[in-house]
Amino acid sequence: MIGLGYTLPAVLAVVAVCALELGVLRTGLFRRPAYWLSMLIVLAFQILVDGWLTKLSAPIVLYNEEHFSTRFPWDIPVEDFLFGFALVTAVLLLWERTRRSDERAG
Repeated sequence: MIGLGYTLPAVLAVVAVCALELGVLRTGLFRRPAYWLSMLIVLAFQILVDGWLTKLSAPIVLYNEEHFSTRFPWDIPVEDFLFGFALVTAVLLLWERTRRSDERAG
């Protein structure tokens, strides 16, 4: 199961969120520069925090090495970036959908 215990759900989370936007919600979020700027800010802080939490020299968070693919940069499991993208994007999509529903209602 090398690489699938953490990798498969991470990839599926990204696919699910992208499918939600492109096939169901269609908010246009992926076309907005503000979204991509937000993702860059999230990525910068994720590298700082996740790098500190997962550094191999003194880890605070421990992973079973058999359940993820690779670490980059500074010992961060790549899957953490996928889950982070999926989580933040899902929240922004639902927020945008709720905002649009509120505008239509009132």
